[in-house]
Amino acid sequence: MSKRNKMPGLRLKGGIWQIEKRCKYVEGGWLRESTGCTSRTQAQEILIHRLAAVKGEAERKAAGLFTFEEAGLRYLEESAQKPSAGTMAMHLDQLFPFIGSHTLTHVHDGTLKCFSDYETARGMSPKSVNNALAVASAVLNKAARVWRTEGGDPWLIQAPPRLTRLSTTGRTAKPYPLSWAEQDSLFMLLSRHLADTALFTVNTGCRDQEVCQLRWEWEVEIPELKTSVFVLPETISKTSTERVVVLNAIAYRVVALRRGMDREYVFGHRGKPLYRLHNSGWKTAWRKAGLPMEKGVLRGVHNLRHMFGRRLRGAGIPRETRKLLLGHASGEITTHYSAAEIRN
Repeated sequence: MSKRNKMPGLRLKGGIWQIEKRCKYVEGGWLRESTGCTSRTQAQEILIHRLAAVKGEAERKAAGLFTFEEAGLRYLEESAQKPSAGTMAMHLDQLFPFIGSHTLTHVHDGTLKCFSDYETARGMSPKSVNNALAVASAVLNKAARVWRTEGGDPWLIQAPPRLTRLSTTGRTAKPYPLSWAEQDSLFMLLSRHLADTALFTVNTGCRDQEVCQLRWEWEVEIPELKTSVFVLPETISKTSTERVVVLNAIAYRVVALRRGMDREYVFGHRGKPLYRLHNSGWKTAWRKAGLPMEKGVLRGVHNLRHMFGRRLRGAGIPRETRKLLLGHASGEITTHYSAAEIRN
């Protein structure tokens, strides 16, 4: 049978003290939750702290103050269709334990230092820490420049100065462009869909997400050249502009072999797009191929992009053409290539 505690708002049920208290700061007017403890004294302390927290939360919202976690979740929701959404979510999960409960005005170099120090001590590279800090900056900028309350006020009065990044001098991994023999050894150890994706990447210079998310609907036929190109929308391109992916004979052959395997994605696997090419299959094949494993060497698929650029340079391709083929930022409208330019 239930017993009432002398302190209003607590009820003993099944040996556990439950909070059942009227509270004007809670929707519905009642705060109902378990304290999770059997001690009346501990339950009273929990109730006192919960009432203070609920009141503080209500006052914060009334004052138009938002936490970093609230802002981060909104940013992630608005970015859900971007190829980088998964990476953003990962970085926000890393940041929330340190600054999630902070109001936006209290997110700055000082409060982020505990995050940087913890992840650095745990072995995270400075570059990865900086990537997470870049996401934090993006959230703060959105809150200051875009998001508004119902009353028209910004979520954050002013975006803070650029968050200080960790130094990466001397710590950035160096690319390791594979020789032709090393490429053959690596690709032979990859599964069919990974090998196809890698071969296409090394012949087009696409970035990881550009090739993993490549859709059939982006293909444009060039009848006079008996080939096709892919026009990537600005939502997937790193430079936020449309980009043409020109296919050489090998890349075109890979595309031809992939037709009919997936209705939506060129490199779809089991009805879904690849999340990333640099996965466990890639890492295992890299190791079995006897390729460098030391920390100072880039072991990921970005090497394929370096190889593409290096081979273009070796073939005497002009720098401006290399930039266009690699999808670097350019003032030109790259989706208006003529057939003659694509042939070149």
